[in-house]
Amino acid sequence: MQKITPCLWFDHQAEEAAKFYVSIFKNSKINHIERYGKSGAEASGMSVGKVMTVTFSLDGNDFMGLNGGPIFKFSEAISFMIECEGQKEIDHYYNKLSAHPESEQCGWIKDKFGLSWQLIPKGFSKLMENTDEKKKERIMAALMKMKRIDMNKLEDAGNGK
Repeated sequence: MQKITPCLWFDHQAEEAAKFYVSIFKNSKINHIERYGKSGAEASGMSVGKVMTVTFSLDGNDFMGLNGGPIFKFSEAISFMIECEGQKEIDHYYNKLSAHPESEQCGWIKDKFGLSWQLIPKGFSKLMENTDEKKKERIMAALMKMKRIDMNKLEDAGNGK
């Protein structure tokens, strides 16, 4: 297991979410499912035998899903960035993950569990380190108008088109 592993708090959908995410990302798997025993069930208010935690890997990154009840909800304050190779990969993740089109903005999407993701074109950070301030401003202005990222429009903006 990696040194720092995100733990995602779900009401009762940790296993469903893990299966969903594993189906979307290459080189992914569910590693282990732990169920509530008597002590854990008493402390949490969950039923004995219900899924407590699910550990899973998404393309080599480890996660844990916890069924902790309806106490906490996801917010946009935390998101997972996916660096995408090109438009085809960006479109793949939009089509698979985005469940709330009204919340899409600049590559940010929200899935059916309320978890936020950022789809970032590979090399975008490097592009924004460019010393040509006018070019950066054109790219950022184009990006801010987008719900779904369009690589061609970003490239056109960078080239002054």
